[in-house]
Amino acid sequence: MSWSALRFVGGRLALDFVNIFPINADLSWDQLIVFLESARIVTPERGGELRALSHSDPQAAEMLLRKAQRLGSALRMAFDALLHRQRMLREWIEPVNEILRITEGHDELVFTDHDLEIEFVAREGGLEWLLAAVARSGAEIIAEGTRARLRLCANPHCGLFFYDTSRTHRRRWCSMTLCGNRSKVAAFARRHASAHHSKA
Repeated sequence: MSWSALRFVGGRLALDFVNIFPINADLSWDQLIVFLESARIVTPERGGELRALSHSDPQAAEMLLRKAQRLGSALRMAFDALLHRQRMLREWIEPVNEILRITEGHDELVFTDHDLEIEFVAREGGLEWLLAAVARSGAEIIAEGTRARLRLCANPHCGLFFYDTSRTHRRRWCSMTLCGNRSKVAAFARRHASAHHSKA
């Protein structure tokens, strides 16, 4: 992924957050700041201050980065479970709740008899507020359960999540300009090659 041209195709903040994570690799401090700026969670000025934090207070930066990585990993597993209609595990929910706790009064995902619901609780503080909007977005999707219109791009080489807001709820691609058109071009080339081969 080109970080200079970060594209948001998920339709929900938490999906875009998960989509930036390299599979089987760690997110860097700079990648996190680029995401926060691109998502307009922080201004470019604040982003510059945060970049400097990795030198002025490396421990605080490392702690926030670890929480971001833990949140991203937990959300990915939770979204995969939603897609495959599998049981939601508490270990995926706790990193979301951990971030939600720092907001001004906060929401938590709480297990009920049959599902998960978002519940309002008390307040804590810290630098983690930078991830609060992502955690809230993820909590909303998880709480939707099987009603969530969560999808995975049909391009097997893509792997991006998106929220299907199409009228028919049959959207297949993260983006028509990215994966959709590539698929159409590839299908056309296969048909053309097959027709040419059958004439030979």
